[in-house]
Amino acid sequence: MLKPFRERDPVPIGLTGLALMLVMVFLAFHAASLPLLNGGGTTYRADFTQAGNIKKDSEVRVAGVKVGKVTSVGLDGDHVLVKFRMKKQSDLGTLTRASIRIKTLVGAEYLAIEPDGPGTLSPSTDIPVSRTDSPFAIQDAFGDLSKTVDRINTDQLAKAFDTLSDTFKDTPDNVQSALTGLSRLSQTVASRDQQLQDLLTHAGNVTDVLAKRNAQLTMLISDGDLVLQTLNQRRQIIDQLLKSTSDLSAQLSGLVQDNRAALKPLLTNVQGVISVLQKDSAQLYRTVQTLGPFVRVFTNTLGNGHWFDTYIDTTGLQPGPRVPTMPAAGASK
Repeated sequence: MLKPFRERDPVPIGLTGLALMLVMVFLAFHAASLPLLNGGGTTYRADFTQAGNIKKDSEVRVAGVKVGKVTSVGLDGDHVLVKFRMKKQSDLGTLTRASIRIKTLVGAEYLAIEPDGPGTLSPSTDIPVSRTDSPFAIQDAFGDLSKTVDRINTDQLAKAFDTLSDTFKDTPDNVQSALTGLSRLSQTVASRDQQLQDLLTHAGNVTDVLAKRNAQLTMLISDGDLVLQTLNQRRQIIDQLLKSTSDLSAQLSGLVQDNRAALKPLLTNVQGVISVLQKDSAQLYRTVQTLGPFVRVFTNTLGNGHWFDTYIDTTGLQPGPRVPTMPAAGASK
């Protein structure tokens, strides 16, 4: 017979409860890695020379279809190791390629997988750097260029080119022409130093604004695409509407053409009726104005059902005083 909890040793019960709490905390922090919660799938590895903007939870696509997500991005020796999990079944050959591609205009990226080759790619085998491609981040390039140009001493650069030109002034003409061109180029760069800095600064500001408005730009492009798709879907309906309108106008024209002989007298008679109505419009107006009160009174008279009420003035029909009559002869008194 089992003992109730109050009669048992509380130490084992407390240790068991503490162990269960630790297990629950561990599962809570690692829930994303549990097969039952993340939908399962197979984890693969790929090596890249640089990570670009790829990061954890970035999309993984095969032929443009989302099949998983990136689980981790980290440095592994002299290259970047990207681990990704594919939830959907996909046959990855031993020559499978991986590339980081641009998803939006402002630099959001995803991992593109290109299955290739015979056999099946082992999850423990890395996709080597020779079969991976990293993107060129134009935003980072502009930022680095602005920082690099800002550190260049343009005056010293111009003097260096001038000195180089003077040193090689006794060289052949073609070398002197090249050095003269370099000297003029350095002078031009030095004279436009402030403008170049302003241009690169503005370029950096533009890229920053685009990066901050990533969601709005994506929504704008998506809405524009939806509008174009809707117009494309309605194109056939609009074309049918215009065609039906054209057919209707043609049929009306044919109807008028076929019945011209009958329509002409009809229109003539209608014109005559309109002329008579216009001529007698004053009398018609007077008739309608006079008929209104009569119809109202007549309606009130007959509005009680199957009978009607009326009033007869009997003022002039009251009986006069009674004239006494003489008694007949022989009548008793």
